[in-house]
Amino acid sequence: MLGTFALYSKEVRRPTEHEMKLVALATHIAGIAIERKRVDDRIHFMAHHDDLTGLPNRAFLKERLANILDQARRHNRKVTVAYIDLDNFKDINDGRGHAAGDEVLKEVATRMANSVRASDMVVRLGGDEFLVVLVHQSSHDAGITRRLRELQKAINRPIRGEDGEVIVTSSIGVAAFPFDGATSEELLANADRAMYRAKELGRNTLQHHDAGGAPVGMPLGEQEELHQAITGDQLFLQYQPQVDVATGRITGLEALVRWNHPAKGRVPPVNFIPLAEETGLIVPLGLWVLNEACRQARSWQDMGLTPLTIAVNVSAKQFADPDFSKHVAEALERHGLQPRWLELEVTESVVMQDAERALAMMESLRGLGVRLSIDDFGSGYSSLAALKTFPFDRLKMDRSLVEALPGDKTAVAIVSAVISLAQTLKLSVLAEGVETDDQMDFLRQARCDEAQGYRFSRPVSPEEIVVLLKAGSL
Repeated sequence: MLGTFALYSKEVRRPTEHEMKLVALATHIAGIAIERKRVDDRIHFMAHHDDLTGLPNRAFLKERLANILDQARRHNRKVTVAYIDLDNFKDINDGRGHAAGDEVLKEVATRMANSVRASDMVVRLGGDEFLVVLVHQSSHDAGITRRLRELQKAINRPIRGEDGEVIVTSSIGVAAFPFDGATSEELLANADRAMYRAKELGRNTLQHHDAGGAPVGMPLGEQEELHQAITGDQLFLQYQPQVDVATGRITGLEALVRWNHPAKGRVPPVNFIPLAEETGLIVPLGLWVLNEACRQARSWQDMGLTPLTIAVNVSAKQFADPDFSKHVAEALERHGLQPRWLELEVTESVVMQDAERALAMMESLRGLGVRLSIDDFGSGYSSLAALKTFPFDRLKMDRSLVEALPGDKTAVAIVSAVISLAQTLKLSVLAEGVETDDQMDFLRQARCDEAQGYRFSRPVSPEEIVVLLKAGSL
C-alpha cells in the first residue's frame, strides 16, 4: 500500500460529478505511482540478480557481504564463504550446446539454493562460478564443512537432459571470517585461491584456505597433515605377495600405502584414504605410490632378484585425469622399469562411470605395455559386460566371495562360475583374502591361477620381501 485517498461528507449522499472526477484522477495518479514502483523494483532486481538463474549477482554481493560481516563482527559470529567453480563446464557447452549449458546452470543454481538456510546466500558471480555465504548460527558452528560437502554432493548428482544425463562436478575453495580475512575483498581473494588449489589437486574437491587458522569444521590440521605427509617423506609402501596356486611360487606383489605420522605413529589406511579421496589429495598420493612402486621394483631387479609384477591401485580421480597415461609413462621412464612389470588395478565402478572415456584411457595404458586388472570383482553389483567391454588382463576376486569358501554352497557356485568365465575370456584369476588351507585347496581344485592373503603373508617391508623372494615360494 502506497497510501489512502478519502472524501468525507457531513450527510449521507451520492458523490457529485466533481468528486467522482477527483477520485478518478487520484486513482490514475496512484496507478502511475504503483507502476513506477513496480518498474523501479524490477530495475533494481535486474541490476542485482542474474538473469539466467535468478540468483543474486556480484553487485548484490558487494552490497550485502559488507553488512553481513559487520553484523558478524558485532555478534562475535563467523561467516564462511565458499567459492564454487564447475569443473570442465566448457566441455558441456562445446559438446551439447549453450542451451544445454544454460539448463545445467539453472539446475545447479536451484540445487544450491535448496541446500542452504534462509540466512545464507547463494550468488552467481558469472559464467560457471558461484559463491555461497554461510552465516554461522553461533561463534562455534562445527557443521559448516559437513554442510558444504552435502552441497557438493547435491551439485554432483546427475542432471537429466534431452541428450541424456550430464555429470557435473565442482571445485570449492573455502575461507572463513575473521580468520582468513577481515574484509570482503580479503575473504573472497582467499576463497578464490583455495578454489584454484582444489583445481590443482584434481578437481571435484573441497579445499580450505591454508593460512590464518584451522579449517572450519575439520579436526585441527587433518587435511594439511596429510598434505605434508605426501610431500614430507612420511608415507611408505608395504607389499603383499601374490602366489601361484599350483606351485606356491611368488608371482607378483601388491603395493599398499602406509602413513608413519611423526606424532601419532602408524595411521591405518582406513583413517586417511577416505580423507584423501574426499579432499582430492588422493591424486598426489596416488602419483607418489605409483612412482615409489616403480622405483622399488627396479631396485629389486638391480639387486639381481627375479622380476615380478607390481600391482598399484588406481583411484577414480586419478583415472579421470586426462593426463594419467602420461603420468604412468613418466614414472616408468623415470625409474627405468619395463611396462610389463607394472599392473594397474581399477574397480568396476571406476570404469563404468564413463565407459567410452574409460575405454580410451585403458587403450592408451595398454599401448604403454602395462597390465590392467579389475579389482574387487564380486564385492557388489558386478557386470559381465565390463569383462567383455574393457581390455583387462586379470580379474581379482573380492575377499567377500573367498571368505565363505568352501562351506557355503552359493559361494562355491559363484566362485566356480567366475573362474570358468574368466578363463573363457582368457583372463587370469586371482583370489583375494585367502586365509585358510581349506580355501587354498578349493581354489587349487577350481583351477584358480593365483591367490593373495594372510595364508601366505601379511603386507611386509621391502627388506622382508627380499627374504621371501630368496626363499622362492610360500
